[in-house]
Amino acid sequence: MAKQSNADIKSMSFEAALAELEQIVGRLEHGDVPLEESITIYERGEALRTHCDKLLSEAEAKVEKITISPDGRPGQAQPLEIE
Repeated sequence: MAKQSNADIKSMSFEAALAELEQIVGRLEHGDVPLEESITIYERGEALRTHCDKLLSEAEAKVEKITISPDGRPGQAQPLEIE
């Protein structure tokens, strides 16, 4: 894996970030990655994990904004205002 900047991670979808994170974990678990490359991909994996956590937290907050109507049915979702 070529050395990559982590700047591209912010624009990745959850699915793309998770897929790359799974690939990194697999490579590290396999154990045949040179030490320097292991450190580099581990750092990228941490950045990917942080990004996935952030996206999951945002999705969870959006779900929590769904209102329940008086008859117990889900009402209209309210947009989450992220600063």
